[in-house]
Amino acid sequence: MHLTRFEVTPLVPVARKGTKYIARPMSHYTSSVSVLSAVRDMLKIARTAREVHTLIKQKALRINGRVVRDYHEPLHLFGLFDADKRYRLVITSAGRFSLEATTAKTRVAKVIGKTMLRGKMLHVNFHDGTNVLTKDKVEVGSSAELDLSNKVVRWIALGKGAHVFVRSGRSLGQSGKVKSIEGKSIHIELGGRVVVLDSDHVIAQ
Repeated sequence: MHLTRFEVTPLVPVARKGTKYIARPMSHYTSSVSVLSAVRDMLKIARTAREVHTLIKQKALRINGRVVRDYHEPLHLFGLFDADKRYRLVITSAGRFSLEATTAKTRVAKVIGKTMLRGKMLHVNFHDGTNVLTKDKVEVGSSAELDLSNKVVRWIALGKGAHVFVRSGRSLGQSGKVKSIEGKSIHIELGGRVVVLDSDHVIAQ
C-alpha cells in the first residue's frame, strides 16, 4: 500500500526527492493524508516509519479521539489529530494540506450520503468515513459538528447565507458565503467576487 512520490496528491506537502515510495492512505488517497506522512513529512516529529510505528505501539497517536493502529490510516480534511499536541488538518489558500495546532474538541464533516432504515432511523455517511445513526432530518450536502465520540453537536445546513469552505476544484482552500443555490450550482461570494461551484466542492461550516 504505497505510492511513488510523483503519484501523491498535490494536496500533500511532501518533498519530491527522498525515498521512492510514500505510504498510501487506506482510503480516499486523493483527498486524505496517511498517518505516516502526517507525522514524518508534515509534523516532522519522527524521522522514519519505524519511529512512527513505535508511537503507534505506545498509543501516542489519535485521529478524532480514536487510537491509531496502522500508519496507513487516513486523516481527512478538518480531522483532529493528536500527536505531541492536537492538530486540525486544513487546506491552505495555496492548495496544500497543513496541520494547524488547535484545542478544539469538535470537527466539521460533510454529509455525502444517507440511507433510511427501519423505525425512521437514518444512516448518515460523512466525507471522512464517519457514519452515524439519527432520527433528525438530514440533507445530503449539509454538514455536522461532531465531538470526539462522533456524536452530533449540531447540524449545519447548506443554504443561502451559509459560510462554506472550498474543499476541491476551483478556488480550493478559500472560504466564502453562499449567495444563492440553483440545483447543485452554488453562487458563493469569495473575496469580493461571486463564483459558481458544484455543491460537492464545498463544505458548510
